[in-house]
Amino acid sequence: MSKLWKGRTSAKTSVLADEFNSSIKIDKRMYKEDIEGSMAHVAMLSHCNIILKSDAKKITDGLSKILKDIESGKLKIDDKAEDIHMFVEEVLTKRIGAVGKKLHTARSRNDQVALDIRLNLRKEITLINFTIDKLISLIIDIADKNRDTIMSGFTHLQKAQPITFAHYLLAYGMMFKRDMERLYDLYKRVNISPIGACALAGTTYKTDRVYEARLLDMDGVCENSIDAVSDRDFIVEFASDLSIISMHLSRLAEEMIIFTSAEFNYIELSDAVTTGSSIMPQKKNSDMAELVRGKTGRVYGNLMNILTLLKGLPLAYNKDMQEDKELIFDSIDTVKNCINIFIEMLSTMKINKERMREDASAGFINATDLADYLVTKGMAFRDAYKISGEIVSYCLKNKRDGDNYCNKSDGVVQKITLENLPIEEYKKFSKLFDKDVYKFIDLETCVNRRTSLGGASPKNIDRQISFLKK
Repeated sequence: MSKLWKGRTSAKTSVLADEFNSSIKIDKRMYKEDIEGSMAHVAMLSHCNIILKSDAKKITDGLSKILKDIESGKLKIDDKAEDIHMFVEEVLTKRIGAVGKKLHTARSRNDQVALDIRLNLRKEITLINFTIDKLISLIIDIADKNRDTIMSGFTHLQKAQPITFAHYLLAYGMMFKRDMERLYDLYKRVNISPIGACALAGTTYKTDRVYEARLLDMDGVCENSIDAVSDRDFIVEFASDLSIISMHLSRLAEEMIIFTSAEFNYIELSDAVTTGSSIMPQKKNSDMAELVRGKTGRVYGNLMNILTLLKGLPLAYNKDMQEDKELIFDSIDTVKNCINIFIEMLSTMKINKERMREDASAGFINATDLADYLVTKGMAFRDAYKISGEIVSYCLKNKRDGDNYCNKSDGVVQKITLENLPIEEYKKFSKLFDKDVYKFIDLETCVNRRTSLGGASPKNIDRQISFLKK
């Protein structure tokens, strides 16, 4: 294709330079935004009597036909073109003649590409938030069905206190809610029009940038023309938001991997989202979760790449900025794919409730509640904490063989837990212990008593589900 910038130079560049300079393979995904932006621009030119209304109609009709032909497959985007902007303009000029050349009046590729990327990203923000919303709805549904599924809560990857699977999942629901909020907030900074800033200094034509922005359903215009074409803060912010989403997905992926291990066996992922081993027939690998975890580094890398790309750029536009689209588009596609595969993983997973409950019973996760029991009897918490710790240590050092306690390592022995330690043994540590201690440290009781706002109690689970549903 011919070079539309021919004039100052002969426009004769080498094949290598053409390929190196071209961005069509990346920015062709913005063909719709480019055409919609051009249609708004020509409408503004006509509105301001900069071009004839008859010319504006020819250009608009031509652009509409190009859009229709691309979407139907009749018109193939030429990967040899320099970029999508020049491809559309050249096709338009070939189809309607010299009048097509008037389209580029009062604009530059600098403000044109800035507009296209903003139009594209505002669409992607909406699509990603829609997908996150589906993920949160699924989390709510699973949580609603697992209000009574007791499990161990962890700190430092060590068993800590009893919670429910509902409480656990809703924590991720809150994270993804914040992700949506960040994207909604970003939208208002993306949805500002740079068009009309031209190369950097504005134009001598009496344009109406506000009118053009309204045609594109944008909330306002960039107030400084230099900033309009050189600003990529919104891309950095989007890349950052996507990195945070990836981080949340990666944390959940890590726990899916741990929870599906034979050592935990809390959940089982569907065969549809797992793979086997080429040599070990017994294996069932959580490869999709591992890929989500791995792709997080890719999204982080794109953020750092964009920041590095921009850190030393002088004002205004520089060709370096051409690189931003490949990076942000890759992050967008990666995150959308990760969210979608997670929706499939969660919607088809099996929850081993009995195993979660059994494992929770063996970890002394009600030790804090045992200390709280003594506090209710009038003891200071620090003293109660010490006694509770001593009882846990005693239980770990001893095992039960029938009704006898012993340290032997052979024979059938049962671990002593806080739930099965006889009351006579409890009283050796404090006379305040009575038989009501067993009800107090029952795991269901422990969960139900976590009534402080945001805690694990059923009432709090109701509140959290309602909060996310809104």
